[in-house]
Formats: sequence, C-alpha cells, structure tokens
Amino acid sequence: MYQVDAFTDQLFAGNPAAVLVLEDWLPDHLMLAITQENNLAETAFVKPRQDGAWDLRWFAPAHEVDFCGHATLATAHILFTKQGASSELVFHTRVGELRVSKAAQGYRLDIPRLDPEAIESLPLEIAEIFSVPHAGMFRNFENIFVDLGSAEAVRNFVPDLSAISRLGSVGLVVTGVDADDAPPDFVSRYFAPGAGIPEDPVTGSIHATLVPYWAAKLGRDRLMGFQASARGGWLDCELTEKRVLLSGNAVTFMEAIILIPQAV
Repeated sequence: MYQVDAFTDQLFAGNPAAVLVLEDWLPDHLMLAITQENNLAETAFVKPRQDGAWDLRWFAPAHEVDFCGHATLATAHILFTKQGASSELVFHTRVGELRVSKAAQGYRLDIPRLDPEAIESLPLEIAEIFSVPHAGMFRNFENIFVDLGSAEAVRNFVPDLSAISRLGSVGLVVTGVDADDAPPDFVSRYFAPGAGIPEDPVTGSIHATLVPYWAAKLGRDRLMGFQASARGGWLDCELTEKRVLLSGNAVTFMEAIILIPQAV
C-alpha cells in the first residue's frame, strides 16, 4: 500500500490518498475496513485488465464512492513511479473512462464534464446554514454547489457539519471568485461529512462541474482553481466540449506492508 499527497509537489500539502495495486478485488467489506483504518478521505483500489487498461474503485470511510479525482491522480502517480507504466493510463470507473498522462508539470487528469444543473432552492437540511446571501446555486449527480459571491466568503465560511451530514452521501461545495485579477480565478471548499469527510483538502471530482460553471461566468476555458482548505491545493483547469482537464502533481509519502488476518 502507498500513501500519496495529490495536487501538490511537496509533502504535507494537497490531499492524501492511499493506493493499493491488486491482482483482483478484495471483498468489499475488507476494502472498506482498510479505508476506515487508513482514516483518509479516500483509499483507491486498482487492478489490471487484460486489454492493458485498469479497473479503479474508490472508498471513503463511510462507503464506496462514485467519483474521486485526487485518488485517481494518486493511483496514476504510483503506476508511473512504482509499477513501470510509461504511456497514458486508462481507468474504468463508476463514472466511465478516466485518463491520466504525464505533463510538463506533473500529470494531466482527463475527467467527464458535468455541467451545473440549476436548482431553485437548497435542500431543507442546509437551507439555513448560510449567513450571507449567495450568488447562485446548482448541483450535479453527487453534490450541491453554492456560489457565495466572493473568495473571502468562501475562506470565512464556517460549515455546520451536523446539518450537512443530513444530506447523506451528497456533499456541499462552496465557491467564489476574487475581486481582483490575480490568481486563482476561483476558490472552492468541499464538505462531505455524510461520507466520513468533514472537509476534503483538494477535490478533483468537484471541478468536473466547477470548471464549466466558472468558464461560463468568466468567459474563458483555461482557469486556475484553488481549494482553500487548511492544506490547500492548486488545479490548472481546461474545459473542452465534453471533458475537463486538470493538471497537478503528486508526491509519495509512504510505502507500507499491511497485515490482514486470514479470518477477515
């Protein structure tokens, strides 16, 4: 098992993920138990396919998840640096085909474009947790997004994790833009306590929707995003007709041998 800090070029920043390269899947309950033992936002399990691609699954401490960007980047980093991969990697996942290739600065992650779906009101569970008026709200298949109107409001946002947890497996993203033209182009934070993730340090998957949202608002297809968690992380983003491309780096923190009792 490996532990990798993703969307960063230095240790103790970005978002940590564990990666296990398998010959075949372990039982689901055991993969969940390993994830809970790691106590990270996600643990990735990957195994080779006969066609040269890979099958990839992600688990959060509460359950298996449908989509995870940073653990995909972490997995690619391990396959490139520890497993001898040399060409573009193709992963088969719950959200379809994901690709990761080497780039001038780290790696390029190719994920689906999930355009924002407008909503007229927030779910009752979180309708009262915002102290300032918001500039917009929308969703995708797994998260609610709230545009707080400014990066300052995003950074100062104090989440009511108890209320957000009542959304169950649905997470909450808050986002905003700085008043000046200095990078980043937009800022975000992500909370998914119902999945066992109070605040995620850097989240690739939410940018599948954030990038088309801010590209439309700002009028350009190349953007720099910053996730304003305590660890923080930068994402170089590009929007295409059907995909979102995220560039970032990753660094290995740990290589480990895990000991699993035969009776488990």
